[in-house]
Amino acid sequence: MKSRMKPGNPTLVSGNSSREISDHGAAPGTLMPRTFFERQPDTVARAVLGKLLIRQTNDALLVGRIVEVEAYFGDGDPAAHAAAGRTARNAVLFGPAGHAYVYFIYGMHSCLNISCEPAGQAGSILVRALEPLQGFAEMAAWRGLSAHASPRLLTSGPGRLCQALGITRATHNGVDLLSEDSDLQLRDDGYETQDILVTSRIGISKAAERPLRFLIAGHSCVSGPARAIKRS
Repeated sequence: MKSRMKPGNPTLVSGNSSREISDHGAAPGTLMPRTFFERQPDTVARAVLGKLLIRQTNDALLVGRIVEVEAYFGDGDPAAHAAAGRTARNAVLFGPAGHAYVYFIYGMHSCLNISCEPAGQAGSILVRALEPLQGFAEMAAWRGLSAHASPRLLTSGPGRLCQALGITRATHNGVDLLSEDSDLQLRDDGYETQDILVTSRIGISKAAERPLRFLIAGHSCVSGPARAIKRS
């Protein structure tokens, strides 16, 4: 049975500092509202930077701050998994919003997406990188690294972060990320993102030129190139 997280007090962490949250038994911040995700993916992608992704295991609470995402639409976005319409595999993308869509690529990596838009309309954001804040040793163990590995090696890149948090399609596809009963949650601790860079999406061949990758400027945990198309 999945562990229910206990809410904790908001914890503010400076923009590029990996500092463990002191209360290991409580999830920081508050659960995010579903209405936050019932918007267009590009709107959600910009706004979700700085929010927390939290994973409760039997032994530890793992916490990471979202520092890089990409937006994917349904209709008219050939790079999106929903481009060809609804199937059994991609049904999560069609809502409700705020659910995990996990897929497996290259025979080795899991990738975590969050469903967006009102129910019935496809859209998602791909979580590309986190800044680890709590549970470093557990993340490193899942990654097969030293307990003293750098934060970037733990959660920079969609495959790395899923491995570090133990996220797979079998365990988390379709999970409600906005439920207190979920072992994987999205929470808000009040952190405010000051500087956002927007670039074209990376690692894809279709519609790669679209400016739909959003990241916290200058953050050491961001994956891939960080040349801005625009800054906001």
